[in-house]
Amino acid sequence: MPELVVIFVVALIVLGPKRLPDVARALGKALAEFRRVTDEVNREFEQARSMIENEAREHEMARRNAERLAVLKAATPAKPAEPTAAAAPAGDATGSGTAAPAPATDTAQELAPAGMTQASPAPEAQPKA
Repeated sequence: MPELVVIFVVALIVLGPKRLPDVARALGKALAEFRRVTDEVNREFEQARSMIENEAREHEMARRNAERLAVLKAATPAKPAEPTAAAAPAGDATGSGTAAPAPATDTAQELAPAGMTQASPAPEAQPKA
């Protein structure tokens, strides 16, 4: 506090009582503008820092997900390909020439990722006259 009194007395002597309020007002405006600019710069630095941290987090998550996927692929044994409907016998045991209905299995789900689709049943053979 004593230092401020000394500064005020020196400013009063140097500037005089008429100019001192104008100088104080200009100094206050300059300090307010300086504070506003520094706050704005600090906000921009904070935004840049948070954006960089978010990108680093996303990159780290992507790297971990890729590692997990590689571990899962390595741990999962490859499934052997199942025979298609074309390899199935054309007739049933009675020799009637009609195809037996295919059992309901998950072959369509297993074949779909490989780009294959389940074959439709063979058309019925017409008896010869």
